[in-house]
Amino acid sequence: MFNDNDLTQIKARGSDVALVEEQIKYFIDGFPFLPLAKAATVGEGIIRLSDEQIQQLTADYDQSAAEGEISLLKFVPASGAATRMFKSLFAFLEEGKSDKSVEEFFDRLSDFAFYEDLQEALASDDLDISTADRTTIADYFLTDKGLGYGTLPKGLLEFHRYPNGSRTPLEEHLVEGALYANAGGRVQLHFTVSPEHRDKFEKLLVEVLPAYESQFGVKYYVSFSEQKASTDTIAVNMDNTPFREKDGGLLFRPAGHGALLENLAGLDADVIFTKNIDNVVPDRLKDTTVTYKKALAGVLLSYQKQIFSYLQKLEKGPDSALLDELDQFFRQELSVRPPQKFNSWTDEEKTAYFLKKLDRPLRVCGMVKNEGEPGGGPFWADNTDGSASLQIVESAQVDMEDEAQKATFKNATHFNPVDLVCAMKNRHGQSYDLRQFRDPMTGFVSNKSKDGKELKAQELPGLWNGSMANWNTLFVEVPLVTFNPVKTVNDLLREQHQ
Repeated sequence: MFNDNDLTQIKARGSDVALVEEQIKYFIDGFPFLPLAKAATVGEGIIRLSDEQIQQLTADYDQSAAEGEISLLKFVPASGAATRMFKSLFAFLEEGKSDKSVEEFFDRLSDFAFYEDLQEALASDDLDISTADRTTIADYFLTDKGLGYGTLPKGLLEFHRYPNGSRTPLEEHLVEGALYANAGGRVQLHFTVSPEHRDKFEKLLVEVLPAYESQFGVKYYVSFSEQKASTDTIAVNMDNTPFREKDGGLLFRPAGHGALLENLAGLDADVIFTKNIDNVVPDRLKDTTVTYKKALAGVLLSYQKQIFSYLQKLEKGPDSALLDELDQFFRQELSVRPPQKFNSWTDEEKTAYFLKKLDRPLRVCGMVKNEGEPGGGPFWADNTDGSASLQIVESAQVDMEDEAQKATFKNATHFNPVDLVCAMKNRHGQSYDLRQFRDPMTGFVSNKSKDGKELKAQELPGLWNGSMANWNTLFVEVPLVTFNPVKTVNDLLREQHQ
């Protein structure tokens, strides 16, 4: 299947032939659907916190953070250009096509946080934004003739306007970090970025960091990483043979956000907050986000303490009373239903089972009420070992030809806004090997094209889907106001971003 040049290319990417052959096997065999047991709902897999619980959890978390008992880090996937945000504007600029979104963009141009910069870019060439034609404005907005927003990543676009200037998502995450990921004045953030944009992120950081450190009285420790070439997956023709470039080389493609598991695994902190780059709001709306982030972290620390205590007790040997207690803990607290033959197991077998299930990374996932936004939903799913547990499931993982499965998927009351708090160390302070806790059978295959030829592409198990399938998982309801993504440029005109 592979010639000597292929083998050299694979090795140069940091991968190996066995892994690439495994990817091709997935193209041939396909990925199995994930069988859903039922939708997770409030009281059935989703925790709804009372005001008193939120107050106590945030107070406990604040105390642990202030006293330096825990190390904190904010992880922000920020790779890729924001090109899709401007799809309609590109169609207008390149083909003269207009639609309602294009009309709204120009009608409300002065309401965008980047308006002043766009005005200056035009003025530098003696053009007046109030009299320039729309094509010229779009040109200066999207291309390097002006702002170049069409090729920049979301993290570097001006999202929100303030009296002292506008902020990018990068800066909003710096502010958030100071407000809820602050461990005794130390604020750690990590951004995954594309290689071609990294220098721009680093340049902006140098410019703005002193002001935010002064404003919040903190010291920032910001790091960056790039999606590794070794995590790219091979592309194949429609007959599952390797797709070849015009020069005869193999084509590898980025494997989706699941590839960032390697980046996440390289981080070192007791509590890691995960949130997408574009899900930020102005300061006037941050209070609820901050409160619930702290509450989620409080839930994480509370359950981690229980889990570590149970592990310590279990390691002393089988104890029937403890095993009964653990059975209830897993069913009622961690929402894990054991395999059908569980009741016939010996105490030794049950002990081994619970030791394995407890000794895993832990995540607490915020869930918002489903109001039609696309994204993965919270479900109880059947596992290969016969147990059932909480999973974040995308529609592509579900057999929609099966009416019962389709109905179960549509019964979801909530969806995942990518709002996670993670603990990735065991009770001895050692980091887990996260690769051991992913489900490799939860990848995706999609049809694409290149140079006019059809091909099939493969995505790795999603970072918060299959890559975390075998983590201990808790779902907590959070308010819809904590989820404000920016998918198109006109989303910045929503009240939440003004």
